[in-house]
Amino acid sequence: MPSDATVTAADIARLAAVGRAAVSNWRRRHDDFPQPVGGTAVSPTFSLAEVEDWLRGQGKLADSPVRERVWQTLRAAASEGVDLADVLTFAGAFLLRLRDDPGHGEALSGASDDEVARALPEAVRALPGGVEAGPGPTPPSAVPLARALSQLVDEFGVAETFEFLRTRYLEHHSRRVYLTPEPVVRLMLELGGPARTVLDPACGTGTYLKTAAELFKDVDHLLGQEIDDTTARMSAIQLALRGAPAEVRPGDSLLADAFPGRTVDLVVSNPPFNDRGWGYEQLTGDPRWEYGLPPRMESELAWLQHGLAHVEPGGHVVLLMPPAVANRRSGRRVRSELLRRGTLRAVIGLPPGAVPNMAVALAVWVLRRPSPGDTPADDVLMVDTSADPENFHKTALGAWRRYAKGKPGGTDSSVVVRIIDLLDDEVDLTPARYLPQRSTPTAEGSFVAAREFLEKKAAELPEAVAELSALTQARARADVPMTTIGELAKAGVLQVLRPPAKVRMGEGGVRVLTLEDVALGRDPSGTAAPDPEHVEVVPGDVVVSLAARHPLARVITEEGPVLGPGLALVRAEPGRTDPDFIAGWLLLGAQGAALRSSTSSARFDVRRARLPRLAPAEQAELGAAFRKLTGLEAALRDTYRLGADVLRLGLEGLGAGTLRPSG
Repeated sequence: MPSDATVTAADIARLAAVGRAAVSNWRRRHDDFPQPVGGTAVSPTFSLAEVEDWLRGQGKLADSPVRERVWQTLRAAASEGVDLADVLTFAGAFLLRLRDDPGHGEALSGASDDEVARALPEAVRALPGGVEAGPGPTPPSAVPLARALSQLVDEFGVAETFEFLRTRYLEHHSRRVYLTPEPVVRLMLELGGPARTVLDPACGTGTYLKTAAELFKDVDHLLGQEIDDTTARMSAIQLALRGAPAEVRPGDSLLADAFPGRTVDLVVSNPPFNDRGWGYEQLTGDPRWEYGLPPRMESELAWLQHGLAHVEPGGHVVLLMPPAVANRRSGRRVRSELLRRGTLRAVIGLPPGAVPNMAVALAVWVLRRPSPGDTPADDVLMVDTSADPENFHKTALGAWRRYAKGKPGGTDSSVVVRIIDLLDDEVDLTPARYLPQRSTPTAEGSFVAAREFLEKKAAELPEAVAELSALTQARARADVPMTTIGELAKAGVLQVLRPPAKVRMGEGGVRVLTLEDVALGRDPSGTAAPDPEHVEVVPGDVVVSLAARHPLARVITEEGPVLGPGLALVRAEPGRTDPDFIAGWLLLGAQGAALRSSTSSARFDVRRARLPRLAPAEQAELGAAFRKLTGLEAALRDTYRLGADVLRLGLEGLGAGTLRPSG
């Protein structure tokens, strides 16, 4: 394996089983921490060998360095003109050969490089185990890669080796590959199961098929189709290495169905949403449109009917759907037909955030293909799980099982609606429309608790004001030399960092500190997909708004989030500059920029912000004063927020009759 392998801060964090903020702290606090050998100032790279030695010497090495070296070997192979995904599928093909012929790895370990090079094409000429996608091109560095893989297999086994490589690949390509959260996947499978045969026509990374193999003990066959060839190969390899009876093929399921005429017990999928190029013109007369031609803008209804065409009579189709499918005017005809034939059995609204990278709360549609002679169902189960996000799986599955047993029993989160009541001009299948309106917490106890909390916070205001009494009038000093943030950054006293040019908000599980979070003094509320260019915020950082119309500067006290759009970060070297001192002068500069700005798009240039050159003790004194002022601001903000809550609860209580004047 290469001795010059490099790692990022995120890789180091994995090796030590810590957050990236801890790695940043080590770099600042330990003079002997390895120096960067490449990368950028925002995303430096380090020698893996040096990092490994340092972590081992500190007793912080938690993960196997062999895994990191194999991953770096794989990345090195990809730098030679072969796509990383192709290198990964080559690795998967080789691992499949090792699984089917364990002695092959032992034979390679004792062979010369030339002998290994001659043997490799035969080893990976096809993917065994029922895989339908080819292995892709052979990378130039196939020999060291094969040796590295053999070493990792000895430690973890073939399935876990590929799972590690696949997971790392997905982390680096989160924008290319979409992952459905495991709780949602299990819920959908349990709604449609148990099943012996399962099809996912848009299988992506194979999550539904993999989970089905684990969940259904008697599963005989798993079918999957994925439009992206690379993703299809990875899914096929993953399933084959786990011994799942799977068949995965590349291609577009709507335009080039890989399994024509084949039916299964369960079709389950998270199909593409809002796809205008799904094939409306080419598929106008397709026999799959048994419930009506899907409108041009309703690709979801095309996937729904594709699933019904592949399911056995009495079998289920369970799909993840955007909320607009339930009430878009263009889809009324198809929705009406699904209801009239008793095919649609349930619509289950998921809580916001159940699928993190979606801006809207999705819904699960459960359909059953009627068997010949069946009496059409005359009702549909509607479930809304948004009131209890932590237990949405239990709420949804409990309501479905009661309904399936003929004991629906309406609750606050579920109701059975007659089909005749749904067949109006709108045919709206939004669950919340048919559930009773949940009462808001306007009881007297809530009002009293909020009022008492407000009184407590208001009583703390005099203390916050009193702390400012120590600030006395002083004569202005004109002899203090001034500098700028930019000059201090050039001198290495501090760093000025900014987030990537494009942060794809709402598309992953990485916590993001937004401009609004800083303005309101609240915890990070945004999310984004993982990105190696993210700037992770650590305690002591000063976050400042780049928008001149929003003059803000805050010292961060907790680690974890990454920097969001519209913000910059000033990171001082510990002991050389006081963070509160920097924040105070940045806020002064930002307020000046706000007064000077003539347009709403004016920007605050952080590097040009001025501050005095003072000794550390004087900085700390001024920093403490700035901190008292911002503390008063936070107290006033909290008091205003609580006052607004008391006002709202009081108005609602008087209106609902749960509150009345006491005298």
